[in-house]
Amino acid sequence: MFGVPNIFPINRTKHCSLLVNKFFRWTNYKTNNVSPDATHNRACHHATFGQPVHSTHPHLIGPGEVLTGISLKEVKRRRQTFLHALRDYAARQIGAATNHIVIIPSANKKYMSHKIPYVFRQNTDFLYLSGCQEPDSVLVLEVDTNNNCKNTIFVRPKDKTAEMWDGPRTGVQFAQDVFGVEESYDINCLKDYLTKYGFANPNSIYWYDERASDLTDVSKMVRDVTNNQTKSPIELIQSLRLIKSESECVLMRKTCEIASKAINTTLENSFPGISEHEIYANVDYYTRINGANFLAYPPVVAGGSNATIIHYINNNQIVKGGELILMDAGCEYHGYTSDITRTWPVDGKFSDAHRVLYEVLLQVQQELLDCLQCQGGETLDQLFDTMCSKIGKYLQEIKLIPASLSALELSRAAYKFCPHHVSHYLGMDVHDTPLISRNIRLCPGMVCTVEPGIYIPTHKLDVPREFRGVGLRIEDDVLIKPGKEIEILTKECVKDTTLIEDLVSCKTRGSLS
Repeated sequence: MFGVPNIFPINRTKHCSLLVNKFFRWTNYKTNNVSPDATHNRACHHATFGQPVHSTHPHLIGPGEVLTGISLKEVKRRRQTFLHALRDYAARQIGAATNHIVIIPSANKKYMSHKIPYVFRQNTDFLYLSGCQEPDSVLVLEVDTNNNCKNTIFVRPKDKTAEMWDGPRTGVQFAQDVFGVEESYDINCLKDYLTKYGFANPNSIYWYDERASDLTDVSKMVRDVTNNQTKSPIELIQSLRLIKSESECVLMRKTCEIASKAINTTLENSFPGISEHEIYANVDYYTRINGANFLAYPPVVAGGSNATIIHYINNNQIVKGGELILMDAGCEYHGYTSDITRTWPVDGKFSDAHRVLYEVLLQVQQELLDCLQCQGGETLDQLFDTMCSKIGKYLQEIKLIPASLSALELSRAAYKFCPHHVSHYLGMDVHDTPLISRNIRLCPGMVCTVEPGIYIPTHKLDVPREFRGVGLRIEDDVLIKPGKEIEILTKECVKDTTLIEDLVSCKTRGSLS
């Protein structure tokens, strides 16, 4: 079908085991009427894999799943949908029918020092389409002029010495079945495969984005084979990732639930004199103990005037009585992330000035949530414009912005108090699908944040002293649903002033008694 049959030399040891295994499975079926899959299942009983599978981790991976909460059928359906979308896109843009080959690399291991790796996190575009959590792998997807599709994965071969140090690998032998692809090969065979494909299909289009790849060896192979004539598939992949399936929505609800409860507990355990570092440690602990894999990003834990630094992550100061804490934190739960910000008084009681600003911000956020998918909130960029006008209006009412401003001047004045966008897409990454415009209409299945803020630095002398050195942000995660409805996935995370004060004061009162 694709003009690349039997392309690998059989005299190489690493391929012999694959061919022998396939031959054994087939002859066993022919002579004993035992299906290849049954033989595979028995062989898998004592096998090791490079990631959790149902036979080794039934507490994490259900029957038929390739990732926690995601079935192999769903991943295979994603690949089929992507290839059809790519074919249709190319037909519109290029016109002539042709063959397409898409090369999607995994992430690689990264090291903090010699031989000491960081926690591995997979390339999310690769993970979305492959279900594979292993480094140094490549997914190759093909579609021809007759709409025939083929999926091939290239992985690290089994290696007893390497696995003794770094853990098991799925290997070529089991990759085909674990990841639901037609073929699986040693990663070292990728260049041969691409070269043979190019000879058999000389007018094909190659899709690969070197800028999005960690695998420099793979990038060199692709450059050599294609003479740098490639197109990026990333925006097309992200356009599919933008709309969450029901399985993905379940995982999004769970990651938001874990983070919400962890933040509530962190609020409850804060007190005057606590360090930002301890608050960080608390939210990290309470997310992990409730099932999260790790924090989704380095959290912002900012006491007092540190909260006016939007990306403050030093988290090394003591929070004094009378100060607010702004914490922006979320967790990753089996590949899906949450992103929440809450602001609260460390001693459990808002000062008059802090309460005024907080209630203004809470009102703005509620009105933004109410207008999602409606006028002023049909796109995320519209929502940003709406935020600026609302912040400007309410800050005028408390006399922090002059009353005699035009609508445009008012929005510009408000932007100085909140110089960041009000929303971004959320999913497998915190700033998910970044190539997708924030100026497209919201539709069911999208998940986004709503996060207005007010930041008044200490040097802003044109506002009363009691408002200076204060930063506030309130951020929730929202699932867009049909019928202009929304589901606030982080609704369990407290943000009402009374609930916050009750939660924090309970601990503070206990520490004083």
